[in-house]
Amino acid sequence: MIVVTGATGRTGGAAAKALLAAGQKVRVVGRDAKKLEAFVQKGAEAFVGNVEDSSSMTEAFTGADAVYLVVPEDSSQEDLRAHQEKTSDSFAAAVAAAHVPYVVALSSIGAQQAEGTGPIVGLHNLEQKLNRVSGLNVLHLRAAYFMENLIISIPPLRSMHMLPGGLKGDVPMPWIATKDIGTYAAKRLAARDFSGSSIQELHGQRDISMKEAATVVGEAIGKPKLSYMQVPFMMLEPALVQMGLPKRTGALLIEMWKGANAGLIVPLEPRTAENTTPTTIESFVAEDFVPAYQKAGA
Repeated sequence: MIVVTGATGRTGGAAAKALLAAGQKVRVVGRDAKKLEAFVQKGAEAFVGNVEDSSSMTEAFTGADAVYLVVPEDSSQEDLRAHQEKTSDSFAAAVAAAHVPYVVALSSIGAQQAEGTGPIVGLHNLEQKLNRVSGLNVLHLRAAYFMENLIISIPPLRSMHMLPGGLKGDVPMPWIATKDIGTYAAKRLAARDFSGSSIQELHGQRDISMKEAATVVGEAIGKPKLSYMQVPFMMLEPALVQMGLPKRTGALLIEMWKGANAGLIVPLEPRTAENTTPTTIESFVAEDFVPAYQKAGA
C-alpha cells in the first residue's frame, strides 16, 4: 500500500495517477471526499483527514509500505508558516507512530537554508523533522521553481500588458512542471530504492530566466514583444495583498524572492539525466498557461 497525501493537489494528483496506472495499491488522502472520488473510481482507497492532526494521519498511514508527503500550499492561511509547522509536526509524528518504512517528501531547491527563504524554510524544517524519525528511509525531493507560478501572473499581465514579478529578469534558474514531480515521486515510491536520509534535486527540462519566460508566453498569446518587469518590493507586497493574499503570506513570498535574488535558492547538484525532467516551458505554456489566460479573458 502506498499512501499519497495532497492527492487533490498538483504533484500528489500526478503521483496517485501514475501509481494507479502502474497497478499499485493506493490510498489517497485529502480534505474533501468528493474531490477524491475520481481516484476511487480508478481503484484507490480514499481517506478523508486533516493533515494538521497527527492521530488522523497516523490512521491514514497505518499499513503503508511508503508514503508521499506534501505540505499543502494553502495561501488562504492567515499564518502560513504556523500551518507548515503544524503539518510537518503531524507528518513526522504519524510516520513514526505508524512505523512507515519509506517516505518520499516534497521539498524545494534552497531547502538547505534554515532562514531567509520564506515558505521554503518550512520545507527545511520538514526535512529535519523526518530525518529525526528513527529507522525511516526518506527521500527529499528538492524541486525547482514551479512553471505553474506563471498562472498567478495572468491578472496583472492582462492589466499591465507585461509579465511582472519579484525575481531578477536575466538570471537563469531551473523551472519544473508539477506533473513531472509527481511522476518522479511515483517511480521512487514504487521502487523504494533509497535508504537512510537522501536528497534528490529535480531541475526541470532546462534553466530559464524570467525574460525568456516572458518571451515564450508572449509568442504563445500573440504578444511577441511581451516584456518582463521586476517590480520593486515596496510596490509588490501591497499588490499581493490586493490580489487576496494574507499580509503575512505576501511578506513570506517577498522574503523568498529576495532570498532567490541573493543567491540563497540555488541547486547544489549539477544538471544530470537523473534530475532533468521532460516538460518544456513551451509545452507547459501551450497546454496549461494559454487555456488559463484565455479563460481569464472570456
